[in-house]
Amino acid sequence: MNDNDCLFCKIVAGEIPSKRVRETQRVLAFRDINPKTPTHVLVIPKDHYADVADLVHADPELAAETLAVAAAVADDEGVTGSGWRLLANSGPDAGQEVFHMHLHVFGGKPLGPMISA
Repeated sequence: MNDNDCLFCKIVAGEIPSKRVRETQRVLAFRDINPKTPTHVLVIPKDHYADVADLVHADPELAAETLAVAAAVADDEGVTGSGWRLLANSGPDAGQEVFHMHLHVFGGKPLGPMISA
């Protein structure tokens, strides 16, 4: 399933180029085009799910695989020893901009507090 107007669905389909760093049959990881840290990789299910809750309710196994790919990306990027952050914005109040569930893998420098006051 996909959404024809979804940016990430277009990346999965190859209609928009991306710098892919890891891929399974059901999950894709690629570099963010506007990285916030030295390591900034997006991890998405290839099928379209609007947010975390949508994915978890519809396909818990795919949610687990998406999380496992994120951990593998952190290992591939060499940030597991120094530390890395996994972020999923879910919904407009959380700052979600692309409504295709995605995880951000951040690392490569000290990240500071999770939320600023």
